[in-house]
Amino acid sequence: MKKTYTTLLAFCLSLVLYQTGHAQEIQVTGKVTEAMTGEPIAGVNVIQKGTTSGTITDGNGRYSLTVPTGSVLQFSFIGYLTEEVTVNSANLDVTLSEDITSLEEVVISGLATTIKRSNLANSVATVSSKKLTGLTNQSTMDAALYGKFKGADIRSNSGAPGGGISMRLRGVTSIFGDQQPLFIVDGVYVDNSSISLGNNIVSEAAGGGNPSTNQDDASNRIADIDPEDIENIEILKGASAAAIYGSRAAGGVVIITTKRGKKGGDSRVSFSQIVGFRSPTQLLGLRDWDPAEAEAIGGPSAAAAVANGQLRDYEAELFDHTRVTNTSRITVSGGRENTDYFLGATYKNEPGLVDNTGYEKGSFRLNVGHKFNDWLDIYVTNNYINSTSDRGFFNNGNANRTIGYALAFTYPWENLSPVNGAYPQGGAGSNVLETVAITTNRENTNRYIGGATANVKIISKENNQLKLVLQAGLDQYTLRTTSIFPQQLSYFRNPTSLRGVSISGSTITTNYNLSANLVHSYYLDNGLSFTTQLGNFLQDFDRNTVITTATGLNGSQTNLGQSTNVGVQQIDLPQRDKGFFVQEEVNYQDKIIATLGIRGDKSTNNGDANQFYYYPKASLAINLHEFSFWNSTTITNVKPRIAYGQSGRFANFNDRFSLTNPQLIGINSGVSPANLRGNQDVGPERQIELEYGADLGFLNNRIALDITLYKKTMEDVLLRLNTPTSSGFTARVDNAAELVNKGIELGLDAYVIQNASLNWSTTINWWRNRSEVTRLDVPAFNEGGFAAALGTMRIQEGKSATQIVGTYIPSECNGCDPDGDGFAVYGDAEPDFQMSWFNQLSYKNFDLSFLFHWKQGGDAINLTTLLYDLAGTTWDYDDTGLDPEGVLTNGQYRASQAFANPDPLIEDAGYIRLREIGLYYTLPKQLIPQVSQIRVGVSGRNLINIFDYNSYDPEASNFGNNVLANNVEVTPYPASKFINFHLNVNF
Repeated sequence: MKKTYTTLLAFCLSLVLYQTGHAQEIQVTGKVTEAMTGEPIAGVNVIQKGTTSGTITDGNGRYSLTVPTGSVLQFSFIGYLTEEVTVNSANLDVTLSEDITSLEEVVISGLATTIKRSNLANSVATVSSKKLTGLTNQSTMDAALYGKFKGADIRSNSGAPGGGISMRLRGVTSIFGDQQPLFIVDGVYVDNSSISLGNNIVSEAAGGGNPSTNQDDASNRIADIDPEDIENIEILKGASAAAIYGSRAAGGVVIITTKRGKKGGDSRVSFSQIVGFRSPTQLLGLRDWDPAEAEAIGGPSAAAAVANGQLRDYEAELFDHTRVTNTSRITVSGGRENTDYFLGATYKNEPGLVDNTGYEKGSFRLNVGHKFNDWLDIYVTNNYINSTSDRGFFNNGNANRTIGYALAFTYPWENLSPVNGAYPQGGAGSNVLETVAITTNRENTNRYIGGATANVKIISKENNQLKLVLQAGLDQYTLRTTSIFPQQLSYFRNPTSLRGVSISGSTITTNYNLSANLVHSYYLDNGLSFTTQLGNFLQDFDRNTVITTATGLNGSQTNLGQSTNVGVQQIDLPQRDKGFFVQEEVNYQDKIIATLGIRGDKSTNNGDANQFYYYPKASLAINLHEFSFWNSTTITNVKPRIAYGQSGRFANFNDRFSLTNPQLIGINSGVSPANLRGNQDVGPERQIELEYGADLGFLNNRIALDITLYKKTMEDVLLRLNTPTSSGFTARVDNAAELVNKGIELGLDAYVIQNASLNWSTTINWWRNRSEVTRLDVPAFNEGGFAAALGTMRIQEGKSATQIVGTYIPSECNGCDPDGDGFAVYGDAEPDFQMSWFNQLSYKNFDLSFLFHWKQGGDAINLTTLLYDLAGTTWDYDDTGLDPEGVLTNGQYRASQAFANPDPLIEDAGYIRLREIGLYYTLPKQLIPQVSQIRVGVSGRNLINIFDYNSYDPEASNFGNNVLANNVEVTPYPASKFINFHLNVNF
């Protein structure tokens, strides 16, 4: 009996313990919705806090997860504030509010790791798809970045269709090197070259004081990327953040992440159609001629034309057009429990202001992710682009053949219309109507960008995780450039001329990158966590350009073989980089976050291809508001932060080699030494940056303020040094200078109004930078312009790296040359400051957004006006106010100072622009129940432009993406403004 009682007691106790143990777990279900609209949110991460256990919401915002009672669930989604809720029932519905302060945003912290912005110790800028393309239609990705983040100086090269910009992040980072940032798309290192079309043989631009052959207004290859495909962009502006990319990151890093589908979400089809109207931002107009002035230049017939009102406005005939543009796009996205996909296709057609110019692009993207099991998932991206850009024949031209250059010397009483099919030559030496009608200047690109990322979970425990991240990327494109200048051109009719020119360029670029990273995460019970990353990489780059030039064309033929002379130029730039990266991140309860890391690189571009160069980084952030002593309800976020890092820029491909020239020796071909002597000791330029600041939040983070100061030092800057001619050479490249940039960046984000019907959020950014040459191992020298008499940059120890100097008239110089070197300082290309103001307002079904951009100061060299002055055709030639003596008109005064005093040519290039504005209306769902959403709207770009600059636009660069000389203008393609009408339909 006793045994039976004992057995029964044991059974009851076991049953109680069994039920008690299982009562600790509960299956929680619920729905996640948007706080303001009540719409369900698909793809929200639902994680049990402190573990890796979790799920994501489906297409209806619903989720289901089994967790212990009393545990805390974290609900997070990009663009929304993270919510933490304690589990005390089986049904748990959650609403998420938009995160205007971006504190919950996840940003890059390592080559295979991320971190919440609230824990970040660097100032990393982020541009979401909503800000990138949500306001208006963007012609190209590069143009979509203007004014949207702090620390950048972005300038358009011209208004030609197909893009083309120069971008400088936190000041000058080189003198002769490429200062453009590194671009990475979904882990793929993409090429952003600007490749010459070879038009110098016709324009003779390189013969006018600057030997640069990159004066033919080529576009940047980053313009190929479809901005509609982009989910977000992260910008690492300095070495403290970009050190993880080592010797390729001195100019900063732009990390682009494209869109992907939502796992567990319903399939979604979206269609958008945009029809726009393109027109010139500003035209300059005709000089206010009187008969006497016209007769002095063009004789009695010119005076008669003025008197009879028979002047032709050739500028208006060329540029004053309204062109219809269109962009069509369709996307299909969605996923199942373990698979997601995104398919996007875009067709864009944008005719240019000038006849026979325009931009046409087709882009197709397919991104697919799949989770095979609990330990392996793969994400693959694919993008094919085909684009054609007809850019016209603009910029500098010392033979008066480019359109803008010849227009300056074209008089309104001339008749340039064709007679019996033949165009007269015109007084300028070329006929602008003829050049537009029968010449070709085209870029055609076929490009594939693809990447794959595999995550292999080796250890997956609640407090101990180890994964292997494998990445591979390929960027391959073929660029075909075609320039045709037929024999029938008026300036090629002379038997002693070139008799027609046909130029065919072919660039084949193949870049691939491979990396493997081990990431170990370890969590202690006291809230201390460690994330360790160890990885290595291989990057291979090869760009092969062949330009074939044929002259003396046979009749109307344009085939290269139908010519008298054929010349070939080839430039092959191979490069292979290898290295490793190690980083340790320590996080104590999101209160103290510290990072320490180092990257080692070696490259075939260095003098010693097997020598490693090392780039350390360290950072510390402290969230004071997370400590128990902080109990302020007004100041709800306080994070002081400091970061240090180094990055670099490889030497150019040919700096280590002594160059040779082809030469005919007797009847045999051979080579002879060129001017440049190779340097086997040449190494990369090194950037060292210290950044510090604070992030503050007020009123439950409805207002956020960030302050960042930095000092960025460029050591071992590469220069071309003179060598004794007795060596057989005249120059060599060496690490022989040092630059310093100092700056400040301020940002303010605020929810001004937030209620059920009206929402208004605003973002204000302000930034400035100052540079100085702190070491120069050679005498001061001029760089970046055509001549000191026209204004140029001067690299001089102790002075700004962007100062503009020039010659002067001694009798008018009163202490203007304190250094006694023959040059006066007339300005500085660096802006005094820049500021942007972005606003988003929504009222019921209406959405209004706009972006203003203010650039204060920053000087440019305006050679367009000078050319018109020399011809006597300037629009303000007869105005007054420039001559200090009050005797000469503006045109007369500028012409009188030409080639002696460049001060009248150096102008303030500041502006205030309404960069973008968009107004949209979302139709009520009940109108068409079969459609998920219909949205219509109107938007504009560059609709308001306020500046005093005396030309088409203060943003223009004769030297393409040469960042140090991006403020020199010579008769560019005029800028445009756009008005667009939108229809977006979601199914």
